[in-house]
Amino acid sequence: MQTYIVGGAVRDALLGLPVNDRDWVVVGASPQQLIAAGFLPVGKDFPVFLHPETREEYALARTERKTARGYHGFAFHAEPTVTLEQDLARRDLTINAMAQDPQGRIVDPFQGQRDLKARVLRHVTEAFREDPVRILRLARFAARFSDFRVAPETLHLMRGMVDAGEADALVAERVWQEFARGLMEREPARMFDVLRECGALARLLPELDARWDAALARVLAEAAHRDAPLPVRFACLVHGLGEGLRGVCERLRVPTECRELAEVVAREHGNVDASGQADAETLVRLLEHCDAFRKPQRFDAVLLACECIARGHGAKDYPQAARLQGALAAAQEVPTHEIAESAQAQGLKGPQVGEKIQRARVEAVARALGG
Repeated sequence: MQTYIVGGAVRDALLGLPVNDRDWVVVGASPQQLIAAGFLPVGKDFPVFLHPETREEYALARTERKTARGYHGFAFHAEPTVTLEQDLARRDLTINAMAQDPQGRIVDPFQGQRDLKARVLRHVTEAFREDPVRILRLARFAARFSDFRVAPETLHLMRGMVDAGEADALVAERVWQEFARGLMEREPARMFDVLRECGALARLLPELDARWDAALARVLAEAAHRDAPLPVRFACLVHGLGEGLRGVCERLRVPTECRELAEVVAREHGNVDASGQADAETLVRLLEHCDAFRKPQRFDAVLLACECIARGHGAKDYPQAARLQGALAAAQEVPTHEIAESAQAQGLKGPQVGEKIQRARVEAVARALGG
């Protein structure tokens, strides 16, 4: 039985990047041998085990065979006779198809080190075409390793996969998972550039494909530069989709936090932009529309997304954010509970109480603005 560190841990170590997680492959062993050694089985589709002490993942060397379209259409074969090279051959990119033995020697049958030096993303074998998720993974790696280019033959292969309908077989959860991870990379726009170049974006997100341009790429770059969280980056990505936004969120099953922020930003970013010259009443109404009184932290995210959008379209500064934050702080000082009790004592109800609170907030904001 032999064990090797494989995949991203080897790649990142060679690039001089931090290695946070290590995956291992085991050659020449059976599941029974690993269980007898104290490993805990966790894999459902193929044999994966947790080390009894480190809890790192150890997978038996395996091969795979395409049995149907899509991500799940594979049959796996894991036996002690499967070699390390056979296991590495099923991986997506040459830079991910390297292993390291216990003595630190690199096993590199597919020239991954060469492609690391040349800064190239290249498929390992023609088996790449069998898994459409690899299109998304490669695009995500392009966003992470922004100085790498996609090998022409790999791009050609990806186009062929899209033309063959493989991208249409991707399940929503996996598409969102890869999009979310790609949006959090250093240059998220590169992911969409690659997907557009191979034709996958038009199949997966035709609404975005139709609107993708240099300005939207700059918006995403601004969000990444500001280390914005995922909901903000997603809101920046889809802010211009209009009525198409709801369909995208439903199709990709976008999580609630991302969807709700995106909806507010898409609806209100123009009003936020125009708030620099707005009067106190308009500002309070905008705060209400953004639900800023109930969700002030989300409102901060709304402002960050709006600023990224504005700067991506050429704005040099964005005083609107500070002005609206000041307006919210002033309005939050209004003793709404006391006003409500006083209004109710006067026999006022419902909307009339709300009007008194709103007037008090407008007056507080006007004072804060010096008006």
